[in-house]
Amino acid sequence: MPELPEVEVTRRLIAPSLEGSLIDEVEIRRERTARRNSGSAEVVDRLTGRTVERLGRKGKFIAADLDSGELLVIHLGMSGRLQLADRIEEEAPHTNAVLRISGGGEVRFVDPRTFGFIGVFEEIPSLLGPDALDALPDSGGFQALLGRSRRAIKTVLLDQAVVAGLGNIYADEVLWRARVAPHRPSADLDSDAAERIRSAIRPVLEEGISQGGTSLGDLAYLLPDGRAGENLGRLAAYGREGLPCPRCGTPVIRSMIGQRSAHHCPACQL
Repeated sequence: MPELPEVEVTRRLIAPSLEGSLIDEVEIRRERTARRNSGSAEVVDRLTGRTVERLGRKGKFIAADLDSGELLVIHLGMSGRLQLADRIEEEAPHTNAVLRISGGGEVRFVDPRTFGFIGVFEEIPSLLGPDALDALPDSGGFQALLGRSRRAIKTVLLDQAVVAGLGNIYADEVLWRARVAPHRPSADLDSDAAERIRSAIRPVLEEGISQGGTSLGDLAYLLPDGRAGENLGRLAAYGREGLPCPRCGTPVIRSMIGQRSAHHCPACQL
């Protein structure tokens, strides 16, 4: 579930503890967590004794520059989160990896559904489009990206090779703000609709970041200090099936597009 705002909030909160710190010890408790490398032994070997120089992000990936010239890459998957803790603190269930850092603290990777991973690479191991927060192309370039596919615009926005960082929650919010129905073919959008979508992306993401991200009822996503994100109550479309559209009052509907749920207002998203 964590999307760009949740990952960015996590990055910002753990950066002061990680940047400039030596990784003293690494434990990988589940082999699946290290599946993007040859196994846990490789991840432990390539991380232990390394210093984190800078903690960055690309789309939904957290990427730390190491003094070895490699990248520590963390992907939270569907249910993963990072937790900052003292070594004496009790661990949360499903703590699948622990990075012990100089000064006595720990960064713990909690991932009940094990879709996330931790790895060490020369570059992020995924073909990603421009970052939705930091690197969107100009209006013409963005419309060209959308024009390459006749899939539904909701599906295209979820494609990380097109735009990196958007997921189900924020794609619904972007399309609501842009007044574009999620089922419209991407290639059929005119320049005005494409620009409305482009112009909506950054404000939607920045609002999510300012609220600490979106924690749903299952609390699968929590901030590194254990607090829940507070953006849920500000959502206009996602999860609001049957509730009045904040803009026009028409009940929001839920549909399935490309095996993913989509929430939109049938009256003012056209």
